[in-house]
Amino acid sequence: MSMRAQQMAGNTARWSVPGFFLVLGGACLVASAFGGRLVIGLVTFGVLAVCSLALVLLGRRSETYQGVTEKEPDERFARIGGRAWAGTGVVLTVGNICAFIGELASGRSGDPYFWFVATAAIAYIAFVAFWSRHT
Repeated sequence: MSMRAQQMAGNTARWSVPGFFLVLGGACLVASAFGGRLVIGLVTFGVLAVCSLALVLLGRRSETYQGVTEKEPDERFARIGGRAWAGTGVVLTVGNICAFIGELASGRSGDPYFWFVATAAIAYIAFVAFWSRHT
């Protein structure tokens, strides 16, 4: 791969996460505007835009961020990225479990949170089964 192609691939990877945050913020803004909650949409878009800007600025200075967003990171950065995703999954799962319990304690069914927690449990079991056979 030529040096120019490597630079373009690195720039694409580096912009993919901030770009994802902006697209997600735009989708939240549109959805909340259709739902009659424009202020929540603007706040959500603003928070995600600030996160996106922080990642762009971080990408210029942080060797770790640059390493994690490379198209083919070395072993260290791949491990960092994998652990970051695993930590994110734990936080989201614990948050959904807490929301489910809170819904039950409030006398509601907790239905949406139940499905998030059930999906997380099934995915965890499936990944353990898959990776135990492929490593």
